[in-house]
Formats: sequence, structure tokens, C-alpha cells
Amino acid sequence: MTLTESSPADIIRDHANDAWVGIVPLLHEYIAIPNVSPDFDPDWREHGFMAQAVELIAGWCRARPIPGMTIEVMELPERTPMIVIDVPAFNGGSNDDPVLLYGHLDKQPEMEGWRDDLGPWTPVLEGDRLYGRGGADDGYAAFASLTAIEATQAAGGAHNRCVVLIEASEESGSPDLPAYIEALTDTIGTPSLVVCLDSGCVDYERMWVTTSLRGMVMGTLSVDIVTAGLHSGDVSGMIPSSFRIIRSLLDRVEDAATGAMLLPELIVEIPPGRVAEANDTAPLVGAYADNYPLVEGARAAVDDPAEQLLARTWYGTLSVVGADGLPPTNRAGNVLRPSTSLKLSFRLPPTADPKAAAAAITAALEADPPYGARVSFSNVDGAPGWDAPATAPWLADALDASSTAAFGQPARNFGEGGSIPFMGMLGGKFPKAQFVITGVLGPDANAHGPNEYLHVPTARKLTMAVAHILSAHAAR
Repeated sequence: MTLTESSPADIIRDHANDAWVGIVPLLHEYIAIPNVSPDFDPDWREHGFMAQAVELIAGWCRARPIPGMTIEVMELPERTPMIVIDVPAFNGGSNDDPVLLYGHLDKQPEMEGWRDDLGPWTPVLEGDRLYGRGGADDGYAAFASLTAIEATQAAGGAHNRCVVLIEASEESGSPDLPAYIEALTDTIGTPSLVVCLDSGCVDYERMWVTTSLRGMVMGTLSVDIVTAGLHSGDVSGMIPSSFRIIRSLLDRVEDAATGAMLLPELIVEIPPGRVAEANDTAPLVGAYADNYPLVEGARAAVDDPAEQLLARTWYGTLSVVGADGLPPTNRAGNVLRPSTSLKLSFRLPPTADPKAAAAAITAALEADPPYGARVSFSNVDGAPGWDAPATAPWLADALDASSTAAFGQPARNFGEGGSIPFMGMLGGKFPKAQFVITGVLGPDANAHGPNEYLHVPTARKLTMAVAHILSAHAAR
């Protein structure tokens, strides 16, 4: 059953708007909790912040007046908790053809560079922007998911059984998720639609649907050459610098002049459909890199707008995201340091194999160490990317209709440069499912960085759009 003329789209709009009046204060409370992901807080259980965030969100969910809904805070041994919500079908929808909705509540660490009047754990509502860590990535997801279900019911629409999963280890690469997916096999069933609210958007004018996600490999590259710091005037030229060695090792995997990956395991042929998608989207968004705070006189690595979209989604990249062994410049003596360690983040094209990539990277970095230095690539972790299956006609129509109803503009597709391990996992487990991967993180929302914010009107409108999609799914 679709929404009837006596239950117009403005009922969904009004319900979502009313609900979000109460959600925004709860997001203030959520942002104030420093529940960083376990990779960044090994003592997360003792600190209690994750439990506090789980209870805040689960408590709100429990209070929702959704008939037949069950909520469990599930915690497998030695795992982060998972909020599991099961909502039975409504108004003629099917219990045997479920929808899976996904989000997470763990956060990235603080990061430096916040505006003086802002901070990661200091929620500030400034116009349409709610600043603070985690509101958009991804604390809003549970609120939006249940509000969309409520709005569908309030408007007299039908929806199939809905399973909502809110995990707590996504920012660490979702290491706990496979165990939960296995444990929840009977609860999840075989969904024909997966809705993920953990992605981004190109602008705030329409619903943006993510059609691909990059995979990743992370690890720590360490070089040790001597057992103690030595006077650089005494030994330099005779004893090699650990930094020069590590720099030469990076040249084995990346072209320093262009940023291109040098290992075939980190390179794929871009599907023609994704190239066409970038060419179609580029005129709408222009030079996408211009949305980011380049210093005066700097420019992007590629100039063509379509190539920028492909570069951030279908090209492998290397980023050095952390370092050990380097003292602050104001405390750096004239010393040849004994060791250098760099944390490396490789983004993989969506269809690259992360296990093969990790093995190739490790072999390239550790083979034949220069000068016989001690070289290791350790703490290696990887996650698969994801490339969306062909969109079913019913969903293509529903996306445009839902975006038009909520935003006034039809939906558009784009590839996302980040990783959501859940999608690769679910894509393999449920190959016949349709996927709606979307989110509220615009190009200047600065997820993971300083001054991260949630654009509240977009979150409200996206909630409305999901409600329309749930009804369309039941009616297909």
C-alpha cells in the first residue's frame, strides 16, 4: 500500500519536523559524550562513555510509540555493544521481506584545530549547523531511522518489517560487526532493502545516494636503524637517517610526484557506468575540490571536475595520518633519531581486494630493507569497498519521488571516498538486496576533523525521504 491522498506527504513532513524539535537537544547530549571508538580508547569499557551513549540513544528509542517494537542492547563477549531494534510490518507490509537500517554511534577522536568557540564535545547550534563530534557521523542515524518508521505509520503508509542496527565500532573498521551479523542471522533474515545513513552528500539541495565506497588498509610502518639517538654532526652521512629510509620505502608503493599507486593490487579498471556517472554529476557540482579549505595559492591534485570525482572514489591513495619518533620542532635537538614510525592509511578502489592489497603492501615495504635496517609494517587491518548493484526500477523511481517530496529536487548519485565496512560485508551476504546509502555530511561538514557539524534541515528532510522509500518498498 502506498501513501493515499488522504494521507499526504505533508503528514510525513510535519511528523519529521515535530520529532526533530525533540531530537536536536538529545543530539546535544550525545555530542557531549567523548565515546571515541575502541581503536582510539582501548579502555573504553572502563571509561564508560560508550555505555553512556548507548543508553542515551536506546532510551530515546524505547520511548517511541511504535506498535510491537522490541529493543535490545546486545553485547557479545569482548565486543562493543549493539542496539538491535525490530519493528514488525505495518498496514499490510510483509514480515518475511525485511528492511535493514544501519548506523553507528562511536566517534572519531578530538583532532586539533577547532574554532576557539567550538570543540569536539561542546555542542553548539549555530543557525542550521549543530557543531560537535559525531552528530552527523553518525549519531543522528538511530533518531532518523525510527522517526522515518513513525512518519510512515502516521501517514497511513505501509512498511515491511524493519530491523535497525546501531553499532559501536565502525570508526575502528567495524571489527565487531561480523560477529553480530552472524549472531543475528535469524533476526535480520534476508533483507531486500538495506538503508545506511552513514554516508555523505554533495550539497544540501537533494538526496544524494552513494553508489560506491572505497575500501581501506591501515598499518604502522616502522624503521629502526640505531639503538640510541646520535649527534647528527658526528654520524650523518655515515649512518643513514631513519626518515630517509622510510621515505624511500614509501616510494615503493606511491609515486610521490603524482600520488598514483604503484602496486597493481591497489589499481582497478573503473566501470564505464561510474565514469558516466561522474561525467553526469560534474556539471552539477563543478570543481568539487573548491569546497575544501585550501591555503591561498594551493590547488587540487587534478583540475577536471569529473576527474576530481573519480579521484576521490575510484583511485587508490596513501595518506600518512600519524607519526612516532618525531619530537616537536621546538624540542628537536640536532640528533639523528634512532627510529621513525608512520601510520599509513591506504584507500582502495571499491572493487579492490583488501586482503590482497594488504599482503602486497606488506611485502613491498618489508622486502630487502635499505642498509639492513629493521623494517616492519604492523597492526595491519583492512576493509572491503563496495560497488552498488544495478538499481531496480522501483527503487530508481522511489528515490526520485522521495527526494522530490522531501527536498523539492530529484535524487542524484555519486561515489563516496570513505569506507563503510558494513556495506561490503552486506553486499556479499545479500547480493540480491537493493541498497540506499545516503547521509548528511556535505563537503564542508568536515567529518573526523575540526568543526564537524550536522546540517539539521538536511537530517530532517532525509528522515522524510526514508519514510517515503519504506512505503515504496512495501508497495513494489
